[in-house]
Amino acid sequence: MALYLKAADILEKVEKKQGALKTLVYDSKFQNIKQLFKLVCETQKFSPILQEIIESTKLLKQTKLRLHLALVLVFDLLMGQGLKCGGSWKAMMMKHRSRLQAALARIKIKHKVSRNEDLLPSSVQHSAEDQLPRYVRVNTLKTTVEDAVDYLKRDGFSFMGQACKLEDLTLKNKSFVRDVHLPELLVFSPKTDFHDHFLYKAGHIILQDKASCLPAHLLQVPPGSHVIDACAAPGNKTSHLAASMNNKGKLFAFDLDAKRLATMSTLLLRAGVTCHQLANQDFLKVDPDSPQYKDVEYILLDPSCSGSGLLLWWLWTTSCLTSRCSVVSSHSSLLAACISGMVCLRDGTDEKKDESRLASLASFQLRCLNHAMKFPGVQRLVYSTCSIHREENEDVVAACLKQNLHFRLVHLLPVWPERGLQPLTQCLRASTSKTRTHGFFVALMEKHSDASTLAQEVTSLTRDHLLAPGSEETRPAECPVESSGAEMNVTPTDGGTKKKKRRKKKKTLES
Repeated sequence: MALYLKAADILEKVEKKQGALKTLVYDSKFQNIKQLFKLVCETQKFSPILQEIIESTKLLKQTKLRLHLALVLVFDLLMGQGLKCGGSWKAMMMKHRSRLQAALARIKIKHKVSRNEDLLPSSVQHSAEDQLPRYVRVNTLKTTVEDAVDYLKRDGFSFMGQACKLEDLTLKNKSFVRDVHLPELLVFSPKTDFHDHFLYKAGHIILQDKASCLPAHLLQVPPGSHVIDACAAPGNKTSHLAASMNNKGKLFAFDLDAKRLATMSTLLLRAGVTCHQLANQDFLKVDPDSPQYKDVEYILLDPSCSGSGLLLWWLWTTSCLTSRCSVVSSHSSLLAACISGMVCLRDGTDEKKDESRLASLASFQLRCLNHAMKFPGVQRLVYSTCSIHREENEDVVAACLKQNLHFRLVHLLPVWPERGLQPLTQCLRASTSKTRTHGFFVALMEKHSDASTLAQEVTSLTRDHLLAPGSEETRPAECPVESSGAEMNVTPTDGGTKKKKRRKKKKTLES
């Protein structure tokens, strides 16, 4: 039974965004890693079908099982190699086997298929994830890119140099390159596994998708800064910020869940991060006027989202709509609206319900963004999601900028191949097809200086006065331009008088 309990625990952690699935499996210290990894991956892949079976048979109500445990048990009973446990657990599941098998048969008849695999969309049967490169961020707190490359070359990898275009990221076997956009990112062939590699275990490299590296990279935090990571778990972006700061300054990271904080603390310790201050606190309840945050100039906000940009996103019915970061957990009514029956946004669900969930998420994201802008010293703020929906991305940013006129968008990476939707093309989007990453969105906002704003106002006022010259400050708008010109001709300048005298003198000489 240990296999199923461990698999259920990992699925729950993935749901709560406490780590990547593969990382959690390898860090579990389970005796048979391959067996555990296969069970977790296959259960996640068939999760929507398993969920439908469990709901239609009312299995949770009749057995008092937790959802994640029920998912792995039902998978192995119906689609796997059979239950690998005995005693009361097996007896309980065998009692319900006939009803569970009948529910699966009804689903196959409904979709007119005979095989379990045919229940999955074709895009999942031939997963695009196998085609995405393996991205590895070099942790500059512990090593340099050059030293990491040298170590990997001695370890049998073949370094192909600096990538110049996206096509250069198509790699095979043990070949690798330096990324075309991010200098601290190395790119390997899709199935390269580093979980047992020394560099990973020692914290010298971080396994992180390229799109996920963008927020900290674009924020450009200099050493000695005070920074806030508003939704910090599981901590990869936090460690990236600390590397940018060279561990100098203060990095405030917030999370409401103590377990996530413990996991994050372990990750940061392995990465050599020392400038952080973890807070078991709801970001929306953090006082922006507190003296300890008076010097905060940079904020990274990556709030809960639909997760629609993640590959196989729709397969996990509750991932990304549960408490992904510290700020969601304490808002139970908002969270309930987002989860709405524990069904994730995915193809085939009711359109109105999908719109309602997106609206709830967008409302929450806007609250987080507005709150971040209340910190008096903040100068630059990056907002990111792993969503492809406009409602969570451009619409949230546009609404925020309308309410915070002292911030403006910064145009990001002109060479990046995918821009934000019109009119917010200053932002970046990412996708499997155009950037060879998971789906992502990033916007960077910068505060106007008072002097700059005043200069713009003065310029605007000056332009208005030049268009309507005159001695009176309150000239009527309907007053024609010609009248102004006539008034100027009535009272000529000295230059105009001299010109008339010269013309008169010339006329006299000619006569």
